[in-house]
Amino acid sequence: MIGYFVTGTDTNVGKTYVTCALARRARALGLKVFAFKPIESGCVRAEDGSYVGADQELLVEAAGGWQRGPLRGLYRLPLAAAPLVAAEDAGVAINLALVAKTAHDGIAQARPALTLVEGAGGWRVPITRNADMSTLARDVGLPVLLVARAGLGTINHTLLTIEAIERNGRSLAAVVFSRRPDDDLSMALRNRDEVMRRWSGTSLVFETETSVLDPLLALRRAT
Repeated sequence: MIGYFVTGTDTNVGKTYVTCALARRARALGLKVFAFKPIESGCVRAEDGSYVGADQELLVEAAGGWQRGPLRGLYRLPLAAAPLVAAEDAGVAINLALVAKTAHDGIAQARPALTLVEGAGGWRVPITRNADMSTLARDVGLPVLLVARAGLGTINHTLLTIEAIERNGRSLAAVVFSRRPDDDLSMALRNRDEVMRRWSGTSLVFETETSVLDPLLALRRAT
């Protein structure tokens, strides 16, 4: 099995976009995918009074729409804020053990060729009073896939996040620079090259062509 815990250098850097693209590419190559975002804030209330996580639904659809119940996502919080802040606002306590168990149960039940567990926000975003996204990555136990912006400011943010991931003893499988339509390609490539001068792992610049992500489907790292 290939698997990644997907984190970002910040919020809105393209984590869900990249995760969905990787899931769709894997399915196009005939692989079964389990794509799971356990915690989402900024969710919208549906007509039946429940909350819908837009990113959670996008991931499930990209994985083929087979996931049901808790495998579609565990926590849907209305306030658009860090998970801890949004959970406290909603009067909810996030159970990290439950999140990790649900992820592992999904893997055991589905036996996917590719597992993608997407975090919320960046590596140091708090989930509980005593845990942040790095704690969840540790508990899930998958190699980390870091998504970063491709444009201005990304070198510092990316290198700092790489340092934090490695300081926590996690295996960083790759960095994907998510290039937006208004990001200059030559600048995006230069930014990637500057990061690679300090970190020699797999590093990709992705915009729309999903075959660019194929190296991620060949990386089989120990969990």
